[in-house]
Amino acid sequence: MIKSSSDKKYEAVIGLETHCQLNTSSKIFCTCSTKFSSSPNTNICPICLGYPGVLPVLNKEVLSSAVKLGLALKAKIANYSKFDRKQYFYPDLPKNYQISQYDFPIVEGGTLEIELTDKNNQETIYKNIGITRLHMEEDAGKLIHSGSAQLTGSNYSLIDFNRTGIPLLEIVSEPDLRTGQEAAEYAQELRRLVRYLKISDGNMQEGSLRCDVNISVRLLGQIEYGTKVEIKNMNSFSAIQKAIEYEINRQTHLLDNNETIFQETRLWDESSQETISMRKKAGASDYRYFPEPDLPPIEILSDQLEFWKKELPELPAYKRRRYQDIFGLSSYDARILSDDREIAEYFEETVSNGADVKLVANWITQEIAAYLNNEKLAITEIALRPKHLEELVLLIEKKVISGKIAKEILPTLLKEGGSPQDIVNKNGLTQISSEETIIKIINEVIEENPLEVDKYKAGKKKLKGFFVGQVMKKSEGRADPKLTNQLIEKKLNE
Repeated sequence: MIKSSSDKKYEAVIGLETHCQLNTSSKIFCTCSTKFSSSPNTNICPICLGYPGVLPVLNKEVLSSAVKLGLALKAKIANYSKFDRKQYFYPDLPKNYQISQYDFPIVEGGTLEIELTDKNNQETIYKNIGITRLHMEEDAGKLIHSGSAQLTGSNYSLIDFNRTGIPLLEIVSEPDLRTGQEAAEYAQELRRLVRYLKISDGNMQEGSLRCDVNISVRLLGQIEYGTKVEIKNMNSFSAIQKAIEYEINRQTHLLDNNETIFQETRLWDESSQETISMRKKAGASDYRYFPEPDLPPIEILSDQLEFWKKELPELPAYKRRRYQDIFGLSSYDARILSDDREIAEYFEETVSNGADVKLVANWITQEIAAYLNNEKLAITEIALRPKHLEELVLLIEKKVISGKIAKEILPTLLKEGGSPQDIVNKNGLTQISSEETIIKIINEVIEENPLEVDKYKAGKKKLKGFFVGQVMKKSEGRADPKLTNQLIEKKLNE
């Protein structure tokens, strides 16, 4: 890692260009499938390959997704927009141009609020990041490079055109970000949005969300921007943060030594944990944009715009604040519960009939979350329904069962579903709350452990936990824990 030794104070200026792959069933301008991991070069046709004489037709779901995301970003939806041809020549671009949007994008302006946690005092800091524009475009193909020389006698590359024509939304932020942490949080919040809107799965590892970082460094207080460097195709949030931190150090090191920062495109090398020069940065003039002649301009009627507005769900930022203000949850719990739309809906349905909010939150963020993670499942795929989680929590609240018993029957509920009350009744798992019964068990434990009793009376008060454990063991976890603690302390101190 390059370290700058200068006493000068620098400021990084960072903007993100994010490509979001939409989850439509067909491509942006043709009916070819968008299914991921299909056999190479099977989801292709003359339109997405750009054969002479073919005519593209805009997928209406792509337009709907673009407008909804624009509305979620509080942006201006253009009454008039058009498509353009972006000229560049590369092996994975069969037409030798990309259909995109240039001077009249579908969305302009907007803002995205991010939350940052100050690790020193755990204060939550809110920051608004401006959105410059959002536009629709088609994806290129995929190059697969190989170092094998067994067949050809040299290195070679393979091309898969399945991804050609996959619909993309490109979201360009204002240069309002200042640190790698802010950039990573911005990308995560953007992913939450597209998932809430159900327009993309946002899986970075599959390329559904790809980020290009633009970064420059300047002296603190300086108005002019420094020389901009682009880092291409970040495929994880940690990579975004680490690449930016490295690049800040690299650029400040060059400035400290009066060396030149070149405007260029760089790549993040995960193995060496550094950015590597790829090529000089191209400008808009290099792409020779001109209006796409085969697609008509787009005009959005006010009635259609109102219809899309009504289809928007409650967005994650509003949901987080509501969970804190209405339910009294901590910012951490609110963030975990609202991170995924299905989990948020599961939580809200569970507490809708009066179940204790904090208990429900704990069960979802701890035991259930651990199960989902281990089994690699979504919450919609488990058999435990919200009404039965509510029933389980109420059984604990009413002291019908203990938390220990609840945890023991949870795996069955997650896999098979059903009523917790029925399982408890069938297996005789109701909590023992009778003082007489618990005292009888305590007496048995004391008689069986005279040495531990003597040690406790001699001052080793921590042995109380040992006796509680023995009582719980004898009662098969059914003894009321709070009452057991009280009765054991009273008995041992007699």
